[in-house]
Parts: sequence; C-alpha cells; structure tokens
Amino acid sequence: MSKSCKGHAVELVNCLSESDCIKVQKRSYRECAAEKSPLKSSKCAGLRETYFNCKRGQVDMRARIRGNKGY
Repeated sequence: MSKSCKGHAVELVNCLSESDCIKVQKRSYRECAAEKSPLKSSKCAGLRETYFNCKRGQVDMRARIRGNKGY
C-alpha cells in the first residue's frame, strides 16, 4: 500500500469497526466496505469515497506526475 493513502485506509477501517455491520452482523470488513446501503453511516461512505479517489489517483498518470495529494 502506498504511504499517501495509508491514513485514509486507517480512518476507513476505524469507522467500519465502529459500525453495526461489523459489531452486530459479524461480517467481514470487505463485505461492509463494499455495500452501498443506507445502513452504513454517511461518514463511512465519505471515507470510502475519499480512499477510492486516493487509490485512483495512484494510477492516474497526471496525478502520478504531480504526486498524490496524500493525507
């Protein structure tokens, strides 16, 4: 994992670990992060989008030249 997205990944994992999907339903982090239901808090959805954009920036050639914005 690139260092520039590591902070976003940690925040997303922390948010998901506090969600009902992990605590109550006992599902995996991957399943909870992939679902697009309204049960997931808007904070976790925002963090998921931010992490996605960070990872996408790593393969975007324009962003690779300028550098990823990072955390």
